[in-house]
Amino acid sequence: MSTLAAELGHPSVRTHPVDVHVPPVLENRNRLTTGFRIFLAIPHLLLVGGPVAFAASWTWSSPEGARTGWGGGGVLGAAAAVAALIGWFAILFTGRYPDGLRSLATLYLRWRVRAVAYTALLRDEYPPFGDGPYPAELVLAPREGPRDKLAVGLRIILAIPHLVCVWALGIAWCLTTIVAWFAILFTGRYPEGLYHFAVGVLRWNTRVEAYLLLLHDEYPPFTLE
Repeated sequence: MSTLAAELGHPSVRTHPVDVHVPPVLENRNRLTTGFRIFLAIPHLLLVGGPVAFAASWTWSSPEGARTGWGGGGVLGAAAAVAALIGWFAILFTGRYPDGLRSLATLYLRWRVRAVAYTALLRDEYPPFGDGPYPAELVLAPREGPRDKLAVGLRIILAIPHLVCVWALGIAWCLTTIVAWFAILFTGRYPEGLYHFAVGVLRWNTRVEAYLLLLHDEYPPFTLE
């Protein structure tokens, strides 16, 4: 079965090779760091961007569009966008994503998951700069087999439905995070329903970003699970 067929909704597709795991911590949250979270996260925001609707504001076909800030990909995100653009040509002409470029994109996405989890109040531990242990984890299965050049060539077009979804979900996520911020400040607790929604949106965003960065050819599912 070709990857493009899977992208069009083949019924045999059950799992996705990109996932995000964030162990829930709902009680006894750190109110002090929560209150100043956006300021504490600034170094990471500059490097890998913030949590809201990233994919809707970025395409690897236009690296200069990657913006530093709450919704963009930061400095390292711009570098990963350029790497994906070069990788796009490399895959189309050679069928292979150069290892160095893929490693750069993977480092960015792994770092970004940690930084976003912290910024969006999913964890209180300060994330490391670069690689390092952290409770919020990107799970990226190794790629096997040849690349699907057709799916790679049409990547940005195929991603449009997801770009619309993550844009809308990003707005909702921003609002629920504000609610959670007040809830933690006044009660010390992150509301459970909002927490699971936030983790689900982070997972969806991450899968779309991995798809746009050409780390996998499998089409992301339309689900928060």
